[in-house]
Amino acid sequence: MIPRYTPSDFEELWSPATRFSTWLEVELAACAAMEAEGLVPAGVAEGIRAKRLSLDPARIEAIERTVKHDVIAFLTHVEELAGEDARWLHRGMTSSDVLDTSLALLLVRAADLLAARLDKLCDALARRADEHRRTPMIGRSHGIAAEPITFGLALAGHLAEMKRGRARLRAAREAIAVGKIAGAVGTYAHLSPRIEERALAALGLRPETVSTQVVARDRHAELFAALSLVAAGIERLATNVRHWQRTEVREAEERFTVGQKGSSAMPHKRNPILSENLCGLARVVRAAVIPALENVPLWHERDISHSSVERMIAPDATSTLGFMLDRAAGLVDGLVVYPERMRENLDRTGELFFSEAVLLSLVQKGRPRQAAYELVQRCAMRAIAGEGRFRDNLAADPDVAALLAPDEIARCFDLDHALSHVDAIIDRALRD
Repeated sequence: MIPRYTPSDFEELWSPATRFSTWLEVELAACAAMEAEGLVPAGVAEGIRAKRLSLDPARIEAIERTVKHDVIAFLTHVEELAGEDARWLHRGMTSSDVLDTSLALLLVRAADLLAARLDKLCDALARRADEHRRTPMIGRSHGIAAEPITFGLALAGHLAEMKRGRARLRAAREAIAVGKIAGAVGTYAHLSPRIEERALAALGLRPETVSTQVVARDRHAELFAALSLVAAGIERLATNVRHWQRTEVREAEERFTVGQKGSSAMPHKRNPILSENLCGLARVVRAAVIPALENVPLWHERDISHSSVERMIAPDATSTLGFMLDRAAGLVDGLVVYPERMRENLDRTGELFFSEAVLLSLVQKGRPRQAAYELVQRCAMRAIAGEGRFRDNLAADPDVAALLAPDEIARCFDLDHALSHVDAIIDRALRD
């Protein structure tokens, strides 16, 4: 995490103060559950809560330098502050009971922060898609003019992708909302499943089905995969914006604010820096997926090869994606659209995008498909070479004219027909 790309709420979420307070939250929930089972004297957990302990991360880190164990350092500091009652904390528990359960709490909170941001991005895409549902532009495949679409349709595709990302994030949040308070190798030797269930329920979590000493890491890998797919979707949107903003395309561009500068050398430049930044940050989020997958095959009941990885990728991936979602929503909201330029680029194709309509008309008239294809392609290639307009070439071609009357050729060149189902597609994206 670096400040430049870390939203303030994620900075707080992943701070040492929040980490240690979450550990204490887990310990007290477990303690209260043990009280209910008669393993701990009644009132211990509430008594410690009433002291409103002010945990000092610096003190915990100082203790850790001696004991070389973070949870022991934490418990030592709690004992310093809470006194005699602290001896009842951590009864029958192992470090992973605290670490994995608290990590689940933090990841659930991170997922909720991301979901709220993803909602805002979806809202922005929905507004702009509806605004430009009938703004025609050329669709491109391989970067080459293909057939007409609308700008609203292009944005609706991004909206649908972000909605799928939102569904994946929700599912991953459900998968990760799992803790364990089951002891050293998950056998409840000095605890019980009932204690675990009661403690985790108080925290809003469920017990891991079979925990070993840790919560299974396929759950975490699912979350990081979901984050990476959202980031990849943002990158696809940003890549399109970068293309639309190119000088020779200029169909849409990032909002350029008063006082903004585009280049230290060239005063005329207006660069798609927000979109380029999003493409770069997507690589950072994606980079967490392989380490998360490699955390899955731990040795036997556990090792700690996953621990150092998660201390890095959990804050970095969630914070970076939070920043990306904020930036992407602002990018969409502020996107400057040039419908007249879109129309110019449509017209520059010389109506070649109606070639499929002509092809299908010839087939309808009885011409074999491949033979019809060759007729249309012949007229199109001449137009591309500067030898007449595509529509005129068709009318002048004796093989085409033998099958299609002038009015039948004209009906093939109908933009409204080409876009007749766009509203239905956009409505489906807005609704689903």
